[in-house]
Amino acid sequence: MRFLMLNWRDPKNPLAGGAERVTLAYLVALAARGHEVFWFANDFPGAAREESIDGIKIIRGGGRGTSILAARKWFRGQKKFDLVIDQHHGIAWFAPWWGKTHCVAYIHEVLGPIWNSFYPWPFSAIGRWQERWTHWLYRRVPFFTASAFTREQLLKHGVRGVKIIPYGVHTRALPALPEKEISAPLRLIVVSRLAPNKRIDHAIRTLRCLIDLGVAAKLTIVGTGEEEAKLKRLATELRLQEQIDFTGPQSEIEKDRRLRESHFLLHTSQREGWGLNVIEANAMGTPAAVYPVAGLIESTLHDETGLVAASESPESLAAALRDCLKMPVRYQFYRQRAWERSKEFHWDQVLPKASDWLEARARGEII
Repeated sequence: MRFLMLNWRDPKNPLAGGAERVTLAYLVALAARGHEVFWFANDFPGAAREESIDGIKIIRGGGRGTSILAARKWFRGQKKFDLVIDQHHGIAWFAPWWGKTHCVAYIHEVLGPIWNSFYPWPFSAIGRWQERWTHWLYRRVPFFTASAFTREQLLKHGVRGVKIIPYGVHTRALPALPEKEISAPLRLIVVSRLAPNKRIDHAIRTLRCLIDLGVAAKLTIVGTGEEEAKLKRLATELRLQEQIDFTGPQSEIEKDRRLRESHFLLHTSQREGWGLNVIEANAMGTPAAVYPVAGLIESTLHDETGLVAASESPESLAAALRDCLKMPVRYQFYRQRAWERSKEFHWDQVLPKASDWLEARARGEII
């Protein structure tokens, strides 16, 4: 069979993130089953018009506002596809109306308030309105997502069918859980694209709150993005230069090492489809401390695999971390349970069922 993924970014796009890693995993699994798999994405400076990545044929064309037209033009010259996967990131591709074949919609999260992080009013309000209107327009199109919260939001917006397919990670859980006592200085880590909606500034302010509470702590920030310079200025303003290490992007091996050595992964995003880095940290024997937001309250089970703050504030997150420092036995429970649970989300467990569902949709079956 022939599959086409429509997504604004591909794995080599400088702005690619967790969504592209997950997308690639699904498509590689389909290709491994002998299917022809294509991925149409926006063009970007220095990119090849076409190339192959892990057996996936990448096609690039157009940019913001023009890539849908470029995709349609390219599509008309292709043999019939059995399934088009229309991936939504705030704006859809509207493939059900021009693809002329079976189509499913794939969404990581309903952006909702995230529009406010990237655009001023009234553009943010327009973005939120059109997103909700698009979901209603797609109400008869099958969706799939990883988050129960996202499923609920889509159903509220009129979508009639949403399949939950969990995210997976390539990170294999450590064969045995090494010893790691919780003690000062508390070693914290953030692994994220440094974008406005990720609210890395909240993680930095959490560090400041901990120190003000008398807790010695250090923070490692792994990743890069448009907010990097702003975040470094904030660290200087809060007199935290000596306590924060901005590492930039890291190899998977180095990222895993840093996760393994940390006491907690911090995640202070506005909203997540799930939170892949939570599970990656768990696989390395490191629990997460997160904000009580969509996605993160599913990837982290409060007081079981980690900590969910009482509110979306650095003060609340810092208080939870301070209290845990006084409960070393409970911390070891978090580590053990997080490590065990991470094994359930390896791609080996997820991809066979995901591929079965996508193949069934390509045949026009409803399962």
